[in-house]
This record gives sequence, structure tokens and C-alpha cells, in this order.
Amino acid sequence: MAERHQWNSTFCKSQNFKMAKKVKTIIKLNLKAGEATPAPPVGPALGQHGLPIMDFVRAYNEKTADKKGQVIPAVITVYEDRTFSFVTKLPPVSELIKKELKLEHGSKKPGREEAGVLTTAAAKIIAKVKMQDLNADGDLEAATKIVQGTARSMGIRTE
Repeated sequence: MAERHQWNSTFCKSQNFKMAKKVKTIIKLNLKAGEATPAPPVGPALGQHGLPIMDFVRAYNEKTADKKGQVIPAVITVYEDRTFSFVTKLPPVSELIKKELKLEHGSKKPGREEAGVLTTAAAKIIAKVKMQDLNADGDLEAATKIVQGTARSMGIRTE
């Protein structure tokens, strides 16, 4: 008959089981790639959870150095033992639209004033680039509609 083990800490240690760290919170920040500093918004967001701010700033700047100038979102997972891990995402759709149309910002009065025109072909290109972060389940048409909706909310006409 197979020997039964009690699941206690001694057994787990002897079998080299690693317990998953307890997640305290998740922080989402939009930061300029390669240019993060301990100043707001990074300092206050991480400081209130007791995290080493400079460790995050160095790691983020190293990871995003090749994308300097773009806004790159970071999703930071804070653990109970005051450690963290983070994942970088693709730039926000609004940033990709502004880059495509060579604009500094959208319309100051969306719906009343136009800031530019986004073609369907350009929206599809942006949707392909951003597909992994969009909630479209791999459907290019749905992703294109998401991009067009973002453009409209920025005061950019879509065709």
C-alpha cells in the first residue's frame, strides 16, 4: 500500500515545494520608456506599499531603454513580503494613433472639433500591433473597432 504523507511544512520543505507568494496589490502606471524617475507618479505609488523605488526605476529603465520616448505601461505586482515583479505592455492605443497621425494631442473638444482623420487601413495596422493587449479574442475586425472608438473619443474622424 502506498505511503500517505501529511501535508505539513516539514514534508513540503523536504520535497522542495515552493509556496506561491501572496499578492498584496497590483499597480498600473503609464511611464515614458527609459525615463522613469522616483518622482510622482512612481514614488508615491510604490512608496505607500514599502517597495524599493529605485530598484523598480532601474529595472524599468533598463527594460525599456530601446523604446525611449514612447509611453510604456507597467503592471507591477506587489507581494506581501514587500517584493515586486512587473510586466511591460505595448503603448496605449491613443499613443499609437497620435504617432500614426503625427499629432501631439487629440482634439481639445472631441465631437465638436476634429484633430485629424484615421483611415480604416491605419486603424487595422494599429489593431494588429496592439492585438495582444486588446480584449478582442484575436478578431481583427473587433480590434479595429476598438481602435476607431479610441480615435473618435480623441476627436479624430475615422473613415
